[in-house]
Amino acid sequence: MRRDRMLVAIALVTLLAADIHFVLLPRLKTWYHLARESCACEATNGSLGNGGAAIIPWTTSNFTTVSDERGSKLDRLFGHPLYNIRLPELGPDERLLQDEELMSYYKRKVSRWERMKKYYIEAAAASNITIPNYPVIFDPEASWLHFHLGINRYALYARDDSSVDRLLWDMQTNTVISADFTQDEKALKGACDCSQVVKPSGLHLKLALKLQDFGKAMFKPMRQERHEETPENFFYFVDFQRHNAEIAAFHLDRVLDFRRVPPVAGRFINVTGEILHITHNEELRSVFFTSPANNTCFFAKCLYVCKSEYAVCGHPDLLEGSMSAYLPGLSIAPRISIPNPWIRAYSFTGREEWEVNPLYCDNVKKLYPYNSGNRLLNIIDMAIFDFLTGNMDRHHYEIFTKFGDDGFLLHLDNARGFGRHSHDEMSILAPLSQCCMIKRSTLFRLKLLAQSEYRLSDVMRESLSRDPLAPVLTEDHLQALDRRLGHVLRTVGKCVKKLGEAQVVITDFVESSRVTTKHPGGSNR
Repeated sequence: MRRDRMLVAIALVTLLAADIHFVLLPRLKTWYHLARESCACEATNGSLGNGGAAIIPWTTSNFTTVSDERGSKLDRLFGHPLYNIRLPELGPDERLLQDEELMSYYKRKVSRWERMKKYYIEAAAASNITIPNYPVIFDPEASWLHFHLGINRYALYARDDSSVDRLLWDMQTNTVISADFTQDEKALKGACDCSQVVKPSGLHLKLALKLQDFGKAMFKPMRQERHEETPENFFYFVDFQRHNAEIAAFHLDRVLDFRRVPPVAGRFINVTGEILHITHNEELRSVFFTSPANNTCFFAKCLYVCKSEYAVCGHPDLLEGSMSAYLPGLSIAPRISIPNPWIRAYSFTGREEWEVNPLYCDNVKKLYPYNSGNRLLNIIDMAIFDFLTGNMDRHHYEIFTKFGDDGFLLHLDNARGFGRHSHDEMSILAPLSQCCMIKRSTLFRLKLLAQSEYRLSDVMRESLSRDPLAPVLTEDHLQALDRRLGHVLRTVGKCVKKLGEAQVVITDFVESSRVTTKHPGGSNR
């Protein structure tokens, strides 16, 4: 009997020891590393002028799962030398805007807004409509103003620009004081060629929201669930626009260190209180209705999408969407839109020259502005970015006119990305595969993101986990990023094997009739 008791005791002690070794000790070890490596006390104790709300720096890992015992992969990525190359000092000509010019411009805009607001309120009252009279709090230190002032010849913002994190927070939390159609949507209503539209799906359903600090964001509402893939029989030009694709594209652009996508944050909007009841636009107010399920809905009002079945609806009033920061107005920061040399045929049967001519890039290289400078290399950067997101809808690109041929390409309107995780559209990579050129800095970063220590899917998962609408992408889409990155590197490898590294991997440069300079980290960095 005593022997049996001894055996039971030995068994219990063995189980306890195993539990301590395999369960308790690993947890204690994790807690130890968290306390030493992931403490964000300094990050969360300070206030940056948002009513006492602390802004969490971009690379902190408070809201992320620690990837391994060494802490945040995103922190390590942004701490890598490739992400810390110092740029030359920026002169006035290399900054998009000057402080005095911008402040004077927006003070005039605020004064005009205050005058027009009184008119709107009086006109609404005459129609028995009450519009809240929110005061505008114009702060010279506002995050969106700092964002505008930080735009330069190399990128939309610096790597260490804290105003970007503040701007993301402000777009998530600031009071919305006005809602209206966007300018391009207003233009569309006046020049809508219905013969060119194949599917009236409300693709242009987006709104311009003004915030209480006079900042402005473009709101794109949720149109479909994250797990829903674009049907395989859909053409790219009839696909839905996805709000989560806009959010994910901003994070990917930052992870790639391009910094050519304006900041984007997710937000839940009360479509009744934050759009219907505050809009000064009677036409926008007229497209709201209550659905049979008692949800508040609205739809785009254009010649070809004025149908309630294409509406978006709150639950019953809350609707998630993306908030994209506006760039400075065209009157003070002119931009031009240029057709993409690899533009697609927006018809069921048409094909462009690049789709049938494998030597197409040779012709592009002879044309201005692709025959010198870095424009063609920037097009290839954009193609790689679009391939990773799966966006086939890059028919134009924009640049700031002030920077001329030396300027970077703006990666705007990314809502048609991340539609199909199960398909890799290799034709998006045509600029890379046909021209067989890539910036050295871009290639180095891509190779870095292919390593397990900095795996693209891992740093994207961590980055996106900070957004209020997380999870922004499904795991399938995150895994697709790694797979597509492999395709890009293999394409470069084939070019190197065919032409040699010296001809394929180009040292980043800026070259124009005005100046010729070399930067070790890249012309658009």
